[in-house]
Amino acid sequence: MAEYYEINGRRIKVRPAEKNREIDERGNFHRQPNRFTEGFGEGRNPVEKDRYILFWAKGCHWSNRASIARELLGLEDTIRAEIVDRDNTRDTGGRDLGWEFVNSPDHINPETGAQFLSELYYATDADYQGRPTVPALVDYRTGKVANNDYHRLTNYFEVEFREFQKPDAPNLYPEKLRGEIDRLNYWLFENVNNAVYRAMFARSLEAFSEAYEVFFAGLDVLEKRLESSRFLFGDYVTDSDIRLYVTLARFDVRYSKYIGPAKHRLSDYKNLWGYARDLYQIPAFRHNTYFHDFAATRRKKDGDTDYFGSTYYDLVIPQTDLAAVWSEPHGRESLSLDPAHKLKTQGAVPLPE
Repeated sequence: MAEYYEINGRRIKVRPAEKNREIDERGNFHRQPNRFTEGFGEGRNPVEKDRYILFWAKGCHWSNRASIARELLGLEDTIRAEIVDRDNTRDTGGRDLGWEFVNSPDHINPETGAQFLSELYYATDADYQGRPTVPALVDYRTGKVANNDYHRLTNYFEVEFREFQKPDAPNLYPEKLRGEIDRLNYWLFENVNNAVYRAMFARSLEAFSEAYEVFFAGLDVLEKRLESSRFLFGDYVTDSDIRLYVTLARFDVRYSKYIGPAKHRLSDYKNLWGYARDLYQIPAFRHNTYFHDFAATRRKKDGDTDYFGSTYYDLVIPQTDLAAVWSEPHGRESLSLDPAHKLKTQGAVPLPE
């Protein structure tokens, strides 16, 4: 039976917890499937300007992919965006109301009139049973969620929204590489992007150990691949690089807090560490990376006695200039035949073989 909480005259459904729905009998975490997966184009969600708004969260790497791709492609004037969060200053009796439009005036999103993302999910599907998640691309003309499929949302931006991209937009999903990119993206999900969450949310030692080993084995494979290649598919950034980057950017400052002593830090991987810095120095990556927010402990309300801060994550990291650290030279230009460029524009003349 769903539980509701009334706030500002709104009856908000309490967010279901992962541990209640997404943990199997062995303690393994199985991420819920995406609900709104319809694509874009004729007979589907229309491809139009001034129709959609992307809701994403700083800490959520699934949604961070879409915010980076949106800026890389120059879609800011076509697709609006807003960062959501949770308001931890409000006493809800321990109830989690999910993502809220805390950056809108009075916490009311002006495009939709909603205060919580869940309102838009249930307006789209009144019987929705899962967690309202980001990214959520919302059609604000209808007030409904058009797509929350983090597996494909960046691909839709890259292909279906081509006519609205800036003239020199990079070709992040080149047609001749799409099969290979899709295969690598699936591998990244299983072995890196989601593996770290499987370790974080595991409810048995067996489940944790399995996910932990898969994650670090995945990093080892990528470290080797990047030994002779500037990016995952050669000289230029592709969709796959966005997907790997968002995990790497959170590795040392967030994930290590939850998975315990790591086999290695990101900075211990020569190639991955240089590669991550190489990407960070592209403005669209840097503008959408919030290291201090990644590291921050979600604080309890004043007076709560069960909160213990972390000296490293709550004191050291906030006083460390991580932007400067990530802006240090990386030397990976030497791996490229086109060292002055990281992005290959649509229709660019290919380099000689």
